[in-house]
Amino acid sequence: MFKGRLWRFLILFLTIYIISFLYFLHSFNSNTDKTTTTSPLPHFNEKDVDSNQQQKNKISDQIIIPNIENSLSNLEPVMTKGILGNYEPKNIVKLSDPGENGEGVQLQGEEEKKLGDKSVAEYGFNEVASEKISLDRHARDTRPEECKYWNYPSVDKLPTASVILVFYDEGWSTLVRTFHSVINTSPKELLKDIILVDDFSDEEHITVRLPEYIKQWKGLVKYVRTKQRVGLVEARVVGARAAQGDVIVILDAHCECVTNWLPPLLTRIALNRKTLAVPIVDGIEWNTLRHNSAYFGGTLFRGIWEWGFLYKETEIPGRERSKMKYNTEPYKSPTHAGGLLAIDKKWFFELGAYDPGIKIWGGEQYELSFKVWMCGGQLEWVTCSHVGHIYRGPRQRSMHPKGASFYQSHINHLRVAEIWMDEYKVYYLRRRPNHAQLDMGDTSEYKALRQRLNCKSFKWFLDNVAYEMAEKYPLPPANLVWGEMRNEQYNDICADTLGNQYGRSVGVSGCHGQGGNQLFRLNTEGEWSVDEHCYVADRNSVVARHCVQMGRWIPKGEWTYNNETRQIRSTKVNQCVATDSKILVLEACQNNNRAQKWTWKETYIV
Repeated sequence: MFKGRLWRFLILFLTIYIISFLYFLHSFNSNTDKTTTTSPLPHFNEKDVDSNQQQKNKISDQIIIPNIENSLSNLEPVMTKGILGNYEPKNIVKLSDPGENGEGVQLQGEEEKKLGDKSVAEYGFNEVASEKISLDRHARDTRPEECKYWNYPSVDKLPTASVILVFYDEGWSTLVRTFHSVINTSPKELLKDIILVDDFSDEEHITVRLPEYIKQWKGLVKYVRTKQRVGLVEARVVGARAAQGDVIVILDAHCECVTNWLPPLLTRIALNRKTLAVPIVDGIEWNTLRHNSAYFGGTLFRGIWEWGFLYKETEIPGRERSKMKYNTEPYKSPTHAGGLLAIDKKWFFELGAYDPGIKIWGGEQYELSFKVWMCGGQLEWVTCSHVGHIYRGPRQRSMHPKGASFYQSHINHLRVAEIWMDEYKVYYLRRRPNHAQLDMGDTSEYKALRQRLNCKSFKWFLDNVAYEMAEKYPLPPANLVWGEMRNEQYNDICADTLGNQYGRSVGVSGCHGQGGNQLFRLNTEGEWSVDEHCYVADRNSVVARHCVQMGRWIPKGEWTYNNETRQIRSTKVNQCVATDSKILVLEACQNNNRAQKWTWKETYIV
């Protein structure tokens, strides 16, 4: 009996031992799938980093860190706080040249300053200051610190990029520094080509010198010249057709790319080919070329617009912020500023590229944004992709193509409203009533494209994407009266803004029938306005204020217009608008005073 018990005990012991061993093997394999060894990250060379980074790596040798290769198998970026990401440069050499690290350059002496002013009048930038700066200068790293620790998919998993730069008689150094910057900051495996689209320039440094200069890159940089001036929008499409990369990246021809700007953009498109990815656009001063951060204090913004198609940015809503684990993640936006973007080439042309009826510039960012969202895509701002952009100064030379309509940007906006905004088009015309008679051309082809792509309604877009519009820029009420304000006592005198801005008074001048400074709106809720300036009574004057107050435009005001007495009355001070033919004033209302009577004439541009 004892031997029988012993035998059963041995069998039980062996069974427990085998089960335990199998469980150990399973646990070991499972843990191996979820953790890494202490080998370096892809593209990581410990010898190249500074002493602080080496110390971080020594610490990482003693702890378990995420397996970047396994984690990136689904293309999602991976954060490794304190350990440089896989595309971050190691051992950046700091130079001492003028303008290095995005610093500005000040001109010395009267003669040099005169030459600088002359170049600003010609190009909109100070080319004299620019020429003192290396074509290969390092831009200021304006990214949040956290951006340095993102890891993106390896080059074999990302699409290739074609960078498109459109220009007309651009300054030499700002143009060349742009594509030098693209080359210097982009992984060579991801940069398929750079397409320089010359929109029929006149200057020899473009037409002769540039094609010769780019030969050193042996086909990486390509020069394409249009056969006539076609304008920015069409020239971009010319560049997109010539591009050989999977993704077209559009930049203005006066930009400087910040460290590791390209992989974050391409990753968004690798994850969803119908993504329009937009970098954060920093400002570069036109006079000194100092590179400044776009935003301060960590606040995140996204693009919207007001109903007259003036581009605006607003802090991202809580609904979007709540989706983010890290402050440096990309986030969705209704629209963008228009100059800098990345989009899958095939998707771009599936959407009809840019509407060919949108010419020169203006409105193209809304057209592309609306149809991306409404036709099954999405638009994202990519927080860790930064590009510096020079905003032009007081350029005196006109860049408008000869023979093109002076009102082309208005025509563009009218087409966007007609094709994409459905019943909401009326709100654009309330803000721009004088545009209603412009010839926008045939829109049937793009309306058919919208139907073919089974695109959603503009109401869907407002409800689901641009939902903050209802709060920030509510639908404008109908106009009670609008147009030219002509005085009855002084029949050739009209109210005129005189170009005055915030805090300045409305005046009067001779009626000229051209709108512009003499085109006013007074809506049914009492708002009296021109463009973004709303008018208020201030003692005995009428002065301009910003319509947007505390981040909101509330389209209501203090004014009434009586069709019988033809008086404009302030309900705040109970006085009426009058003129002595020299100035515009507020005074006690008198029904029989002809100097207080105003006739409104609707004035259209055609």
